[in-house]
This record gives sequence, structure tokens and C-alpha cells, in this order.
Amino acid sequence: LAGLRLAKDVGAREIKIFTDSQLVASQVLGEYQAKNDNLQEYLRLVQEMVAMFDSVNIKHVPRGDNTRADILSKLASTKKKKGGNKSVIQEILPHPSIKGRAPSTLTVMDINVYSIKDGTSWMTKYYDYLAHGHLPKDEKEAKTIQRKASSYCLMHDKLYRRGISNPLLRCIDEGDVDYILREVHEGINGQHPGGRSLARKVLRAGYYWPTMQEDAKEHVKKCDSCQRHADMILAPPKELNTLSSPWPFTWWGMDILGPFTTGLHGGKYLIVGVDYFTKWVEAEVIPNIADVTILRFFKKNILARFGIPQAVVTDNGTQFTDKNFQEFLAAIKTKQHFTSVEHPQTNGQAESANRVILRGLKRRLEEGKDKWVEELWSVLWAYRTTPHSTTGETPFRLTYGTEAVIPVEVEELTWRTTQPLSNEENNEAIREELDLIEELRTAASLREASLKQKVAARHNLKVINREFEVGSLVLRRNAKDTHHGKLTANWEGPYRVRAKTDHGGYHIETL
Repeated sequence: LAGLRLAKDVGAREIKIFTDSQLVASQVLGEYQAKNDNLQEYLRLVQEMVAMFDSVNIKHVPRGDNTRADILSKLASTKKKKGGNKSVIQEILPHPSIKGRAPSTLTVMDINVYSIKDGTSWMTKYYDYLAHGHLPKDEKEAKTIQRKASSYCLMHDKLYRRGISNPLLRCIDEGDVDYILREVHEGINGQHPGGRSLARKVLRAGYYWPTMQEDAKEHVKKCDSCQRHADMILAPPKELNTLSSPWPFTWWGMDILGPFTTGLHGGKYLIVGVDYFTKWVEAEVIPNIADVTILRFFKKNILARFGIPQAVVTDNGTQFTDKNFQEFLAAIKTKQHFTSVEHPQTNGQAESANRVILRGLKRRLEEGKDKWVEELWSVLWAYRTTPHSTTGETPFRLTYGTEAVIPVEVEELTWRTTQPLSNEENNEAIREELDLIEELRTAASLREASLKQKVAARHNLKVINREFEVGSLVLRRNAKDTHHGKLTANWEGPYRVRAKTDHGGYHIETL
């Protein structure tokens, strides 16, 4: 009524009304009867107002889709300090639109079963048969009703179903389903149970309709509080997408470690670059993470040593999204791929190298944490000369074609340190290794691909596909509001899906 009056005041002639109350929409459209005195009076006033417009279109929308009205109602109920600005213009109605007694609180036992005799309810066929002996003309349908009617009975002109959990279950019309589910689910005696528990609780309370379990599940899916406090979804939404480099030094992952305790020459951070094929790691101590520092590392440690890469994978840090860095990559025709802010595992190669380096530093430093800069070279040497689990070879051998001499071979002599080759023999051996390195790299690549297939197969067994269309309203994991402690909601939003990305990613926007 308030909305109709507002539309009339602004001079509207054609209006569309959207309401999440199926009862109200159906009563105004004449599909349901208004048997309550107050409802009849309200319906009369609405019909008088509707007659003042040239065209009125009334449509029922699910409560979960009526987002604009919900947001406005929440904004309108938000308390503001005296003198504070309001973003919503409000009209306060001090009195009801109808005269007489105020609407009383409706209890579950006050629900009226309506539309039975009008032929608009699922109960009509059973009521007509039990009350008047009427059956449809179709013989097959008539026999079905006769057989099923044995489970129903009439008491005080109301239909009941003979139950097992309860002797008699009150049959409920579609128009009352929403109220009953809301009252049991989130009312004063509700604790937001799941769909299955909600249906059983309604059944034990003494009500029945044919689709109660399905309706209960749908009601829980649309409950805002249940969605926000739902458990975190740990199952992956998409099958695993693996990255493979076709040749050494064509794909690099870059990441930053730190801040650390200030070390030698003011070093506080560590920038790491790792090749996706050989697993070779380049790392450098830096005093800051400014964009010029990152660009200088890329030029000196990657570009000048290994040539122009095909692609670089980074996170969304400002130093990697800097205009100068991106323009330089574009100038040398190197593609830049970004990892998700909420899912850094996308740059798994760099993250794995970071863990190994950090673990090595911790174990070597013990109490002298400020000596990490001096110990970095030995950690990198150990990483480069240790066989990698995916390739079965050391990064050093995949890069240079031969194994590096490590300190233990100097103390406890091996064959190659006991019988050093002459310059001619050494050069010939190196040329032979370089001729055979392609076969070595191919075998390492096949081994890595096989291992990634096994990992992907195990990962894909846990996948529960979740896809959203552009325009869908979604919630995302709550990473902001934590001041409520354990009472903080697990999910925040809603947000609208703006665009899809490859491999299950989405761009979202605030409403």
C-alpha cells in the first residue's frame, strides 16, 4: 500500500510490482482467497489503489531474488547518529492503513487451508472424492485417486493424512508452505537446521504436503544466514589444470619472500625466479620491493642469463602489476600470467621453491637469524644440486648437461675427482654430454608429465563441480570481518559475477 501511494504521488500510470510473498501476490491476482478479516480489508484497499493506474503487473519472485528490496529494508533499519547523513529516504507510518484491531500474531495452528474447493490445490482431488465421491472422468486417474485416498481422511472439513510418525498429519496448501518452513527454520524455536532435518521437524510437528523434503532443501538454500555461516567448501570446484614448459627457460615463476630480519647491506627481502622445466632457481637479496628493483632483477638474473622467456607467472602485487614492468614484458613479447589473490597455489612452482629455500634457511640459521643473507648461497647451491622429485634429475644437470662437484667429493674422493681428465678429454666429454642432453631432458619431461597426471587423477576424484553464470549473485570466503571471533560469518557478500575466466575463475563486483 505504501508503495502504491508513492507511485500515485509521483504520477506513475503503469507500474510493476515484485513481491516475495506468494500469498499476497496470489490474493491480489484473485488466485487465493483472503479469509482473515484484516487481510480482506488490506486486499480491498489494494484493489482500490490498483484501479487508479492504467496498467498494473504483479509478479511473485523468490525471496532470494528480491535483493533490491532486502537491501533497502536493511539500509532503512540502520541506525544513524544524530546529524548523520542518510543514504535512504524513509517514510515512517505511525498507524496501520486499516482501522480496527491490530493484526494479531499468526501461530502455526491459525493457518487456514484454502483453495481446496476452488480446484487450485493438490488436495482438491482427495477432498472431492472423500467429501462428495467425485472422481475424474479418466479411468486411470480415478483409480489412482481411489487407491491413494485410503491414506487420507476428513475431520472438521479439513484434510488429514494418516501417518506413521504421527497418527494424523495436517495437509497443507502451497500458499502456507513458505510460512511453515520459515517459522520452523528461523522462527523463535528454529535453529536453522539443514533441509533434511527441517522436513523431518515439520513432519513431527504434524504437517504434510507431497513435496515437503524438496521444498525444505530449497528453503535452506535460499536462507541468507545459512549461506553466510555455511562450512567452508574444501572440495576443489574444477579439475586440476597443470602447467608444463615445452623447453628450458621458456616459463618462469616469480615471487617475493620476506620481510626478513635486516641482514647484510640492508637486505630485507628475497626475490625468487624459478624455471618451470629445469626447476633452476635464481634468487637475490633486495632491500625493498619497488618496481624498479623487480625489473632490474628480471633483466640481470633471467633475461641476460637465459634469454627472453615466453611467459612469466606472478602474483597481483603492485610491483608486478606496475606499468613499467608490464610495458617492458610487452616490448620483448613475453606474456604475463597472474595468480589469484585468494589462491596463490596457482604459482605452485615459485611457492614450492620458496618453501624449500625458507626451510633451508631456518635449519641452517638456528639462533642467528640476521645471518640469512650470508647463508643464502649455500641453500641455493644445495637446491640446484639435489634431484627434483618430478624430474628425477638435478636442476644443475638439466641446465648444464652434467652434475656439479659437491664438497663431499673433495674430502672423500670419487672417480672423477681421483682421475681428473686432461683438457682435451674434458672438452670431448662435455661435447658428448651436450649431444645427449636433449634425450635427458625429454626423459625428465616425460617423467614430470606422468607424475602430474597421477596427481591430477587423485585431485579430480575430490572435485565437486561448481559453476556460476554471469550475473549470478554469489558469496565469497570472508577474509575481512574477523572482529567477531568465532561468531564471524564464514562467507561475505553478496557479489555479482561480472565475467568468467579460464579454468574456473571469476571476476566479481559489489552490488
